[in-house]
Amino acid sequence: MAFDSLSEKLQNVFKNLRSKGRLTEDDVKSALKEVKLALLEADVNFRVVRKFIQTVQERAIGQDVMNGLNPGQMVIKIVNEEMVSLMGSETTEIALKPGNEITVLLMAGLQGAGKTTTTAKIAGKLKQKGRKPLLVACDIYRPAAIEQLKINGEKQDVPVFSIGEKHPPVDIAKAAIEHARSNHYNVVILDTAGRLHIDEAMMEELSAIKRAVDVSWTILTVDAMTGQDAVNVASTFEEKIGIDGVILTKLDGDTRGGAALSIRAVTGKPILYIGMGEKLSDLEQFYPDRMASRILGMGDVLTMIEKAQEAIDEEEAKKLEQKMKKAEFDFEDYLSSVTQMKKMGGLTSILGMLPGMGQIKMADIDEAEAEKGMKRTESIIYSMTPEERRNPSLLNPGRKRRIANGAGVDIAEVNRLVKQFEQARKMMKQMPGMLGGGRGKKGRFRLPF
Repeated sequence: MAFDSLSEKLQNVFKNLRSKGRLTEDDVKSALKEVKLALLEADVNFRVVRKFIQTVQERAIGQDVMNGLNPGQMVIKIVNEEMVSLMGSETTEIALKPGNEITVLLMAGLQGAGKTTTTAKIAGKLKQKGRKPLLVACDIYRPAAIEQLKINGEKQDVPVFSIGEKHPPVDIAKAAIEHARSNHYNVVILDTAGRLHIDEAMMEELSAIKRAVDVSWTILTVDAMTGQDAVNVASTFEEKIGIDGVILTKLDGDTRGGAALSIRAVTGKPILYIGMGEKLSDLEQFYPDRMASRILGMGDVLTMIEKAQEAIDEEEAKKLEQKMKKAEFDFEDYLSSVTQMKKMGGLTSILGMLPGMGQIKMADIDEAEAEKGMKRTESIIYSMTPEERRNPSLLNPGRKRRIANGAGVDIAEVNRLVKQFEQARKMMKQMPGMLGGGRGKKGRFRLPF
């Protein structure tokens, strides 16, 4: 996950600061030297790092901080505030024209940055907001680019405008605007061609589209895993054609994250969204304050709540709560809860958003093993009949053998799962207070599977 290494190093620095009763100027300078090294290793632009450290140091060695009751926490607070400022302070929304006026988004980027997939993700987001988007296939060069856009458009239930590969992209863009106007689409998203590297032909093609069509937003998609190269690409695009915002993709990967901390400061352009996975739903609005909290190991509870609201059906959640209170939770409910957790990004994604969880090395959580275990459990449950899932008391030895054979596991695993499930239901019955009803014993409750 992006920033894991940076977060761990910063948290170690802050731990040392908190352990000191009073801070000297040398303490602050020594701590900020460690912060500087951590940022440089995360591939943050060196000019950005230099200015950031200078600003933090000037604020941190001020009299109010040094003589405060908890100077260590004050320094951490300053680092957090300056990191938010570095990334833009406020969230930038894509401004859309009112009513049936057409907003044109031009999507640009290099090959491999995930531009076409991101284009479809944006269309899905705008459709959720009540807009009527139209995807436009302007990439006539890359094999299967048009087909990829059509497939993704279909998944998002958003139409794709295409007139093939024999027309110039400028003509395709103009024809798409006319089509949108005639069919009452109010957002047109142009998926333009990428290149393996920046070249004049690509820049001229994009400039020609912008001259021919009234583009509202030019949005650049960059690969966060390329670090400083992503910042350099953004700077060049801004210089050559002008951009209005950036989308950072692959921020869920093994990336050092420096691009997220550098792009705004270097280009002056905001990060609009971040791509956190390959699924078409894996696109998050970029909030500088939430990103700073993630980086500093303070969690991101607000994003987790928003993901939960999107993934969880409120009526289903109420029904499940009532079942748990009455200890009527069954295997069908388990499958439903696993599906909802997957929609939220999976176990490690959720843990990474919880405050303090950044202090636990994610390497200590074997995600692959956890996922494997969950799949085996799901396989066992899917090998049951619907009646058995709803009424586990039916599971006699003969049925368990059939289920084990169907799931391809040893019968001992089936017995273990059923036993754990029954233990969980007993705990629910004994501790109604933990589930929102009546008074119960205090303690922690967790389903043991």
